[in-house]
Amino acid sequence: MRGMGNMQGMMKKMQKMQKEMMEAQEALNAEQFEGVAGGGMVKVTMSGQREVVSVNLDESVVDPEDIEMLQDLIVIATNEALKKVEEKTNSTMGKFTQGLNLPF
Repeated sequence: MRGMGNMQGMMKKMQKMQKEMMEAQEALNAEQFEGVAGGGMVKVTMSGQREVVSVNLDESVVDPEDIEMLQDLIVIATNEALKKVEEKTNSTMGKFTQGLNLPF
């Protein structure tokens, strides 16, 4: 019967870890991350769920003669915001999945 006590203890630890993981994921999802390009002329804000929340453009970057530059700046800012989300996700959720090789 000694093994049952160990099993119960392990199950309680797993439930606690699962609850902590869910809380960490919820906090991460509520966070916002900003990517910037063109010296701050283009800003993209993304949620922790990897959804673009807003795109802010400085009027000076809107040049009808050079749409390609604006498109490039938006891509750069979006990728920077996404990179920040990924880094935060890895640092926050990695402590729960360390050594398990699980995607999150």
